[in-house]
Amino acid sequence: MLYQQLSQSPVFRGINPEELEILLNNAQYQIKKYTKGDMVAFREDRCENLMIVLQGSVKGEMLDPSGKSIKIEDIMAPYPIASAFLFGQRNQFPVNVTANDNVEIFSLAKASVVDLFQDNKTFLINYLNLISNRSQFLANKLMFLNFKTIKGKLANYILKLAAPDKTEITLPKSQSEMAQFFGVTRPSFARSLKEMEQEGLIETNRRDIKILNKQKLIRLLQQ
Repeated sequence: MLYQQLSQSPVFRGINPEELEILLNNAQYQIKKYTKGDMVAFREDRCENLMIVLQGSVKGEMLDPSGKSIKIEDIMAPYPIASAFLFGQRNQFPVNVTANDNVEIFSLAKASVVDLFQDNKTFLINYLNLISNRSQFLANKLMFLNFKTIKGKLANYILKLAAPDKTEITLPKSQSEMAQFFGVTRPSFARSLKEMEQEGLIETNRRDIKILNKQKLIRLLQQ
């Protein structure tokens, strides 16, 4: 069961369960269990193991200067946690990691990860692709947080979903989830969305958004 679950993870993609059992035969790993609300890792804890969610999901959060918690993302099974931070001079968790529900996590020692790099080229390439993708995601997230207004953040989000030439998009989350993602209250998020509609920038229908004035949206990014 374990090897079947791990074979679904992006880290082990292309490696079948039978191969995985052989690869991990001498590896140092643990299966850890958490309940809803448990802290899996604190920001700046040392990242010494490759952690893969086997069951349930966790969320990564950071605090803004005022002490307000901003959710960065949810990590579902079978994805890894903070894989980009296992190596480097400062290999620490960049965010607090909390269990969303009952969670099982596969935790592979760093030394065993290095051994797998040498033993299996597929694992090595998967890992390199994964940390590159995660680094790009975090860079985009940090740029997004730099926008000073909610409407600026919204404009950036809408334009990215609409790239390269769409005029209609569908928000992937509810307003409550979007507000949490933006680090604002739901009423503030809804008010900004309504103001953008009244200003003729967009037209909304629940989660569906139609872009009416792309140039004005772009100008919001500069405010």
